[in-house]
Amino acid sequence: MIDRTSNLLGVLGLAVADRIGDVARDVLRRAGETPAALVVIGYGTGPSNDELRRILRLSHPGTVRLVDRLVADGLVERRKGQDKRAVALYLSDQGKTLREDLLNGRLATIKTILTPLTDAEQETLAELLHKMLSSMDTTVSDRRTLCRLCDNRVCINCPIPAEEEAEP
Repeated sequence: MIDRTSNLLGVLGLAVADRIGDVARDVLRRAGETPAALVVIGYGTGPSNDELRRILRLSHPGTVRLVDRLVADGLVERRKGQDKRAVALYLSDQGKTLREDLLNGRLATIKTILTPLTDAEQETLAELLHKMLSSMDTTVSDRRTLCRLCDNRVCINCPIPAEEEAEP
């Protein structure tokens, strides 16, 4: 039974990821790590290129190219960081609007997958997902990567909070 469950969960995970990718292409006309970059930068903490690189698991040159595109598209602004050597990244007003559209579209497309379930079944699934996520052995960095497309406004009692103090 565990192999079947694992297989079904894998298929569902891909279905969810594919639909989120479709929403991202519809909203942003871009795929890859662009949606995650907008969400992460949109948390408003002013990440540096290096912080963004670690969360998105990109190379340094790849992150620089991604940020350059976001700036050229008018979605991201570079500002002075706390560390004079680093630049802090923030969303422009247009970037904030597209981020909101992306997060709303992401939730809407996932909700369609849940429609066959009753409210009670959805609550049970939420409890099971919470249990599974909270049992994962993760670092703060891992959690930031896992939550790179999350709408943290709707995640109540997050099983893998990414807002903890940075690791030593």
